[in-house]
Amino acid sequence: MMTVSRWKIIAVIAAVLLSLLFAMPNVLPANVRDGLPGFLPKKGLNLGLDLQGGSQLLLEVDTSALRKERVTNLIEDVRRLLTEKNIRGANINAVGDGLVIVLPDASRAAEIQGLILRQLGAATRTGAPDMTVDRRNAELRVNYTPEAIREVSTQAVEQSIGIITRRVDDMGTREPAISRQGENRIVVQAAGESDPEKLKSLIGQTAKLTFQMVDESMPAQQAEVEGVPPGSEILPSGDPQFPNPYLVKKRADVTGEMLTDARQEMDPTTGQIVVAFRMNGEGAKRFGAVTSANIGKPFAIILDGKVISAPNINSAITGGSGIITGNFDVQSANELAILLRAGALPAPLNVEQQTTVSASLGADAVDAGLISTGIAFVAVLCFMVLAYGLLFGGISVVALLVNGIMIVAAMSMTQATLTLPGIAGLILTLAVAVDANVLIYERMRDEIRSGRTPLAAADAGFSRAMLTIFDANITHLGAAIIMFSLGAGPVKGFAWTLAIGVFTSVFSAVLVTQVLLAFWFRVARPKNLPIT
Repeated sequence: MMTVSRWKIIAVIAAVLLSLLFAMPNVLPANVRDGLPGFLPKKGLNLGLDLQGGSQLLLEVDTSALRKERVTNLIEDVRRLLTEKNIRGANINAVGDGLVIVLPDASRAAEIQGLILRQLGAATRTGAPDMTVDRRNAELRVNYTPEAIREVSTQAVEQSIGIITRRVDDMGTREPAISRQGENRIVVQAAGESDPEKLKSLIGQTAKLTFQMVDESMPAQQAEVEGVPPGSEILPSGDPQFPNPYLVKKRADVTGEMLTDARQEMDPTTGQIVVAFRMNGEGAKRFGAVTSANIGKPFAIILDGKVISAPNINSAITGGSGIITGNFDVQSANELAILLRAGALPAPLNVEQQTTVSASLGADAVDAGLISTGIAFVAVLCFMVLAYGLLFGGISVVALLVNGIMIVAAMSMTQATLTLPGIAGLILTLAVAVDANVLIYERMRDEIRSGRTPLAAADAGFSRAMLTIFDANITHLGAAIIMFSLGAGPVKGFAWTLAIGVFTSVFSAVLVTQVLLAFWFRVARPKNLPIT
């Protein structure tokens, strides 16, 4: 009889039991799953957008706006540097991805050139400087290097993906699928979220929060007529109760990156809905210093370039916490708190494409997937039984069922998202799994024809087919890895299902089949193999 190692039997039994355990939540009602003991799995398959319904957005990170903002900040830094060195009357203008500085005194150009490189310059990931400063008499040209621009754009996309993920997670949407597409595009799939406008408004808002002093040298209306003072800017109001624009200092004293928490609350003294915030150590220190030095002056709270509130500083705020007041209701305050907790996007996001899949279409896709999977399984069953008989064909079908359960269990355990292309990968996996059985059985037939005994033919069939089986499946695995690494959205779903299927099909087609045949040999002790 066939000799099967004890570890193979234990591995097959353990794999089958664990697979049944992790696949079980998919056939149980939600109320039954919630009542299961803590040590049992409670999560089933995570259905993708095309199966569950939901919203999909294709977003483009506006890297041009990011570069413009970086140049604007550089102008302010250069102006501050010149002020510290008592240089007045310099002319600073933005030109492309850099700026041109015309100094009143050409003799100090070399000094300022060195200061800009040392104090304002930085190094890229490769260690190269991120800017160049060219000098010609009294004129300095400061430009960011192409490498630095590409690096900033890449970081902006990566940071945006992380922030979008936190924002969508806070909405309660289950397992959003967020991936990069190309150089500066992001695909957001929120299964179960039927309102794309809500998703778009929450994701697309930059949520850049700054605290800036109000410039009281003149009203904003006067500055619009006579010209804005250097170092200040006019910003619109974001509060409909106070529609007039504000004249504020450009320099942000405190930024949203210093926030550690933000919550929607109700002010016990006024009964108004407010957003309470708390800052980190650096933010608390700077907030305390600014409020201590400007008691009695208005302090503008600015969100995405609009002044949402400009309260007077009544006393120094040194505890690192405060509230943002405005014309909030519970929903708007909660949405603002979500945005502030997730952090500000480094650059605006432009919606390139918007797609909504209804739940009914998702249900139709699930039904179509189940029907196609069932047809594929029946076709494989009929072929194996007709080609290799009821016994050997039946054993391969049992192994195929184990393979399917293991795939469902693995995807449930990892909470991988099953998509319609993923179902296609599942069907392909069924064919790949049977292919291994075909190789083993055909090798057995060859060994029987060459005069071997049934036992020797069975042993040779498994041992000599293994090299071909592993070679074919390694090729499939390599293709799946390439698709998963370079693809996006549906391609990733297909590749992930295919990759899981490679491991489960080898296990089921080889070990499960071998254990079942060994059991049959032990019981029947056959004189011939019923596949010749």
